[in-house]
Amino acid sequence: MKLLDAELLDDDSGMSTVEYAIGTLAAAAFAGLLYVLLTSDFLQSQLRELIQRALSSV
Repeated sequence: MKLLDAELLDDDSGMSTVEYAIGTLAAAAFAGLLYVLLTSDFLQSQLRELIQRALSSV
């Protein structure tokens, strides 16, 4: 019985609350970085130029 209890206590399947919190923070930070990059004037002009070149070559 003690072996079974030890196996249940050592079960690491799934994420703990702290891991969820860190994952959520990382995802939010990545989303914020993408937002800043995609709303910058430089990147918007580069993307617009890339799309125009792609559409004009069709």
